[in-house]
Amino acid sequence: MTETIKQKLTELEQTHQIKILYACESGSRAWGFPSPDSDFDVRFIYTRAINDYLNIKEVHDVIELPVNEVLDICGWDIKKSLNLFHRSNSPL
Repeated sequence: MTETIKQKLTELEQTHQIKILYACESGSRAWGFPSPDSDFDVRFIYTRAINDYLNIKEVHDVIELPVNEVLDICGWDIKKSLNLFHRSNSPL
């Protein structure tokens, strides 16, 4: 499954023109109590091109893949992640 997750993250980088800085497993598997039908929850933090941060028009700051029975992948832009962290609301 590790290779599948790495492949999905690489695809996201290419499709969305982002750089993933950090990715981790979350959910029941990360906490050590997966059930036989647990999916793999993956969370990540990414950056975009500098022009996206300099643009006056807001850019969507969350990337999510459709959840299926195997994978749940979701990521946040570094700016959003730092703002959440600053408010003690870090999702990672």
